[in-house]
Amino acid sequence: MDEQTTAQSMPDPAQNPAMAGMPPLLLGTYTPKIDAKGRLALPAKLRGQLGPGMVMARGQERCVYLLPQSEFRRIAMQIQRTSMGNKAARDYLRVFLSGAVDQEPDKQGRILVPQMLRDYANLGTDVVVIGVGTRAEIWNSKAWEEYLAAQEQGYSDIADDVLPVVEF
Repeated sequence: MDEQTTAQSMPDPAQNPAMAGMPPLLLGTYTPKIDAKGRLALPAKLRGQLGPGMVMARGQERCVYLLPQSEFRRIAMQIQRTSMGNKAARDYLRVFLSGAVDQEPDKQGRILVPQMLRDYANLGTDVVVIGVGTRAEIWNSKAWEEYLAAQEQGYSDIADDVLPVVEF
């Protein structure tokens, strides 16, 4: 399954003045490895869209979010606006921010996935990196396969609820 071709055909806002100011559109599925030191070689296309500085954080369904700094800040500020009076938002913000780390790829395009995040998402050597619009997610390869298999039937079933006005 080579979805890199699909991901590479999408316009890059950084290279298109008409799309300036728009967040990146991260797409595709990639299967890099995590080395013995916990480093992950980011696919070049995702690395370019995420920018020089990015943030890793605990994601839902036991994955690791990888966000451009601007998107991370937007999400954190949105949660903080409601957090003081909302216990669920305070709890979420604590877990989300306490597990977040700034990352900058090295000269080979690798990022270090901290042990705490590797433990959280059960990341070993085999991982899957997927583009999910304004973020990428890093998944344990087996967990991703199980998640995708479990969602495939529902994907068709919920299309009308999730995409009521989008026509294909």
